[in-house]
Amino acid sequence: MEHRYVYFPDRNLVATPALFDLPYEEVVFAAADGVRLHGWYLPGATAAPLILFCQGNAGNVSYNLENLAHFRRLGAGVFIFDYRGYGRSEGRASEAGTYADARGALAWLEGRGLPRSRMLYFGRSLGAAVALQLAIEAPPAGLVLETPFTSLAALGRRHYPLLHFLFGWLLDARYDNLAKIGEVHVPLLLFQGDRDTIVPEAMARQLFDRANPPKRFYLIRGADHNDTYDVGGAPYWEAWRRFLREVGDRS
Repeated sequence: MEHRYVYFPDRNLVATPALFDLPYEEVVFAAADGVRLHGWYLPGATAAPLILFCQGNAGNVSYNLENLAHFRRLGAGVFIFDYRGYGRSEGRASEAGTYADARGALAWLEGRGLPRSRMLYFGRSLGAAVALQLAIEAPPAGLVLETPFTSLAALGRRHYPLLHFLFGWLLDARYDNLAKIGEVHVPLLLFQGDRDTIVPEAMARQLFDRANPPKRFYLIRGADHNDTYDVGGAPYWEAWRRFLREVGDRS
């Protein structure tokens, strides 16, 4: 069930960061349970924050190249990786697997001498659940969640009410962000579009209300689920810039 309704991997990398003339390193590393994974490390300016990027549930790392280019313009370093079963990463996705993948990504960064005190975890959509879990286990300097849902069950009830009623119990994945977000105690920036047809604004606000301070809710007028930074434009990136600076000042 979940591989029909939750995970939508693409094995084909359509391009690399070289398309945007971005310096990068091809990285092969192990998830916490040993599964072989693939990612890209884009070094930032000296002493600049580093963004550990947990992507959404569709595609692969190559679908995020424009986003990576924007982060580099902000001076930040980025490490983006493919979950198991996506791109060049081995294995098959699962909730436990995506968490193990993020743990492996963090271990690789710390093995390079990059401290969590300089890191922001960024998760978009499904990746918000992955970044949130990692922030509980290994707190970073800051957490950025974009279009986060309250739980997979809540999404199922909204989009597939009959299927969820009949077969929801067959899903192993839960991604219960609402139950977990109170366990996070780092600065939070939450982005949400007010025209999101996948994750309604009300879900994001539920999460934000339950989150601990310091926290900031940034509503992107006119944005759907997958066009947040396009619709948000320069003000969206300025919100990122301010958060990076504020978190950097605290570290």
